[in-house]
Amino acid sequence: MSDKTLVCVDCGKEFSFTTGEQDFYAQKGFTNPPSRCPDCRAVRKAQRASGGQGAYGGGGYSSGPRQMYPAVCAQCGKETEVPFQPRGDKPVYCSDCFRAQQPADTRSSSRSSGRSGGGYGGGGYGGGRSSGGRDRDRRGGRNNW
Repeated sequence: MSDKTLVCVDCGKEFSFTTGEQDFYAQKGFTNPPSRCPDCRAVRKAQRASGGQGAYGGGGYSSGPRQMYPAVCAQCGKETEVPFQPRGDKPVYCSDCFRAQQPADTRSSSRSSGRSGGGYGGGGYGGGRSSGGRDRDRRGGRNNW
């Protein structure tokens, strides 16, 4: 086996894929050679580590503070903020009244703790819609659907 000269897909620079790197890739089971030079690989790795978008689009919850919308609780009348735009066709509750609306077994769930703001009425997490028997809290496990 000998060193190979490859071209970086990001910067277009030629770089060497050494025999040692080829052995390492083979040991790890990698079938494709690197497509980026060491400098561009380091930049991408740093972007992923700092919450950048990375190769898979990233995004998720690291996009900054969540947009909150003002609302008035349908039960107690208190002004509150919720993480969705109220539409007016369903009641909106402050976090205390929303928590009180939920069945006792879901209040201790990790999904409901730490919530900011309130939520739509109708109980559960479906905005009042039926979950078709796929209710996470009653099942007590991970998303298996």
